[in-house]
Amino acid sequence: MASILTLTTSSQGLLTTASKSGGGYAYNFATVPFLAESLKLLISCYLLQNQKQQTPELARVTSKLSTVLLFPIPSIIYWAHNNVQFFTLQYVDPATYQILGNLKIVTTGLLFWLCLRRRLTVLQWIALTLLMVGATTSQLKTGCDGGGSTFAAPVQGYAFGVLSAFLSALAAVYTEWVMKRNNDSLYWQNIQLYAFGVLFNGLGLTVADIRVGFSNGFWVGSMLRGYNVITFLVVANLAFSGLLVSWVMKFADSIMKVYATSMAMLVTMVVSVLLFGLAPSLQLVLGILTASISLVLYYLNPGVLAAAPEVKMSPPTRTQLPR
Repeated sequence: MASILTLTTSSQGLLTTASKSGGGYAYNFATVPFLAESLKLLISCYLLQNQKQQTPELARVTSKLSTVLLFPIPSIIYWAHNNVQFFTLQYVDPATYQILGNLKIVTTGLLFWLCLRRRLTVLQWIALTLLMVGATTSQLKTGCDGGGSTFAAPVQGYAFGVLSAFLSALAAVYTEWVMKRNNDSLYWQNIQLYAFGVLFNGLGLTVADIRVGFSNGFWVGSMLRGYNVITFLVVANLAFSGLLVSWVMKFADSIMKVYATSMAMLVTMVVSVLLFGLAPSLQLVLGILTASISLVLYYLNPGVLAAAPEVKMSPPTRTQLPR
């Protein structure tokens, strides 16, 4: 499942780029997450109804208000995260912004340990650090391009970058905690999560968007203005990725999500090189190699490292046989 999440996440950037026309987007980009959340909500409703019919013992539903009110918090955290990202980009260049984004790898590990009380071994901390180094290395650009230093930014930019990393990690860790705190059906939990997602993304559509929509007729029809087949694939891929993330949070953990999304970034770079004929850089090769080593180390059984190597004894020759 994590491998599929890696593929869908890496496809999102490629599909979004392919949906451009004339160097820009012919559609209102703010409608994409709104439609994706709506699609996830509809699919979750269908899956829950089907689960009630097929395996009713698994379709456990808790409708306590105290439980339901836990689900809008991830949407609020992501809203704050998106605004902090905006402020970060006011102080740093896009290259520095991407590199600072890799801090969420380590901050997720820290909150995973502090908030969920999940102990990480020294080897796993080393693996997470290597993943951050690998992701950063793949994004570094060298050479004299006259663009100045990548890290030539005021301290406010780095402060917002660190805050953005912590908010991203907090959203992931909190979502995992909510999904695992009881034995409710995954589909029921998704319904609560995506219902608030639809609400907040709907509020994210500005009043001007809504006025234009109503003045042009049926609002949903006007929301789809400028959409083509690839744009619908962007929405579907984003929705499917979200459903996979909820599965990972319920049955795995947020560290696996970090690995899936980080490896997806590297996969996207490789596919971009293959599709657009770009020359693969040394930084990209080293970044992929480092991230791959990190993945192996994180899930490696420490006992394998401590085990003594097996020594194969060769059979005795005739001169060595006892007389």
